[in-house]
Amino acid sequence: MSQTLASKLDTAPILELDPWLKPFVPAIEARWELYTKWKATIDSTEGGYDAFSKGYEKFGIHAAEDGTITYREWAPNAVEAALIGDFNGWDRKSHLMSKDQYGVWSITVPPKSPGEPAIPHDSKIKASPDIRPAPHIYDARFWNPPPNKRYQFKNAHPPKLNSLRIYEAHVGISTPEKRVGTYAEFTHDILKRIKTLGYNAIQLMAVMEHAYYASFGYQVTSFFAASSRYGTPEELKELVDTAHGMGLTVLLDVVHSHACKNVLDGLNAFDGTDHLYFHEGGKGRHDLWDSRLFNYGHHEVLRFLLSNLRFWMEEYQFDGFRFDGVTSMMYIHHGIGTGFSGGYHEYFGKDVDLEGVVYLMLANDMLHSLYPKAITIAEDVSGMPLLGVPVALGGLGFDYRLSMAIPDMWIKLLKETKDDDWEMGNIVHTLTNRRWREKSIAYAESHDQALVGDKTLAFWLMDKEMYDQLLRYKYLNNFDAAIQLLDAKYHWLEADPAYVSLKHEVDKVIVYERAGLLFIFNFHPTKSFTDYRVGVEQAGEYRVVLSSDEPQYGGWDRTDLKTTYPTTALEWNGRKNFVQVYIPSRVALVLGPTGGH
Repeated sequence: MSQTLASKLDTAPILELDPWLKPFVPAIEARWELYTKWKATIDSTEGGYDAFSKGYEKFGIHAAEDGTITYREWAPNAVEAALIGDFNGWDRKSHLMSKDQYGVWSITVPPKSPGEPAIPHDSKIKASPDIRPAPHIYDARFWNPPPNKRYQFKNAHPPKLNSLRIYEAHVGISTPEKRVGTYAEFTHDILKRIKTLGYNAIQLMAVMEHAYYASFGYQVTSFFAASSRYGTPEELKELVDTAHGMGLTVLLDVVHSHACKNVLDGLNAFDGTDHLYFHEGGKGRHDLWDSRLFNYGHHEVLRFLLSNLRFWMEEYQFDGFRFDGVTSMMYIHHGIGTGFSGGYHEYFGKDVDLEGVVYLMLANDMLHSLYPKAITIAEDVSGMPLLGVPVALGGLGFDYRLSMAIPDMWIKLLKETKDDDWEMGNIVHTLTNRRWREKSIAYAESHDQALVGDKTLAFWLMDKEMYDQLLRYKYLNNFDAAIQLLDAKYHWLEADPAYVSLKHEVDKVIVYERAGLLFIFNFHPTKSFTDYRVGVEQAGEYRVVLSSDEPQYGGWDRTDLKTTYPTTALEWNGRKNFVQVYIPSRVALVLGPTGGH
């Protein structure tokens, strides 16, 4: 599939979206030019995205119906390569590979008998593209189950969501037992819980194979393998398919920002050099993560990465990706020791890694061209403009960007500020500080803080005692479900941005409207307010549709859910009408029209 690209980018739409971009049009045009060059190259030399991103069908190990096994690997600088394993007694002289003019090593292994591969299913194998002796410390398993043992997908992908309510999950830590959880257990025990809570999407962490379990999956050693510590590939397929049957969208946390530096089981020095898939020297090393950095300007690296995305979409039927470490990919400094002030010179200057930016454009363009329902999310702390704007308009093409400052704000407040000193204006600013017309995913709890030497929001609130008497968290569980179901009914997450009518620093009250609902938060640690006047634009009669003070959420039941609140036609806080409510301390109320939706 290919598209005809405009030779010159029409910048009028993005300047209308963000006039502050005008001085940086030349930089935006420069990356567009590099993107179109790569797109044209892929079209002319490979036949377009469809063929180019099917590298996983050619490279790697494959078994034909007659039992013939073919193995190919790109390792241009290797002097010798062999396929070894249980099947040949680990004899590296038994099955030597041959190299073609493009640096691709290959071997064909005839079947033992018609239809019976010489390499047994689930036996240990290893590619050894080097002249050094092959250690047996790490090996792979040849996954080739018989047809009657291969999982057959039964359910279609869910429709593309307008409002994402994501449940981030790690299969290994999804069990209360002191061991690694499994795909099968997640399918049987966790999926129904996620569905019951009202979430509509799952984001799976640590699926791409990684040797170091404590890395949470962010030190990938095998990009085309599902982690075996949780079970088999067929069990992961069943997990995804079962989720689809429940109407749940399934996203993969994909790591293309770096790779594990391991040599024995990773890509590093795969052909004996340090620059096969990565930049050589210091440019190819991430000082903070102690890992290798991809060379996004290399044809074969692009084939590898784009094919990797295609592999997970096709073989496991994922619905899209959360791209990890996007900030590192977009800047030469990788965000190390750099604070982003919001000045646009930081986004288009000498520190930008143009090749990394263009790879993200190609990845998003490829995914959305081949899979119109695919969802892509960017983990970026820099605030890069146009990150969530379609590639055709000159953006990077992500559907969503993560609002990463929000969890940091809440943790900073809990660590450093007394309740009495919380600044409502700062809270509102952080919650609403996002690029105009670019979709964001806001969250308070995430794995990120735990991975950078801090603690997540839950741990700051509960600490290790959270594991004692887990049933006491049933109230939080109930509130979680209520929030998800509230959005399912009123669709406020996909509505236009909220209008904030009040940020009262003394009363510690925040009021805003969104999707016809009126949200009232009283953060004051001790004061409750009777007949508190709250502005609202739409006249009518309102009622409480959610109160955090209900007993089922661990509250004190100080609000009467049967009370109705008629508006008074008098301007208040910039709104045409007001209502008067009782708002207890440390309580959140959501009011909706009595007519409902």
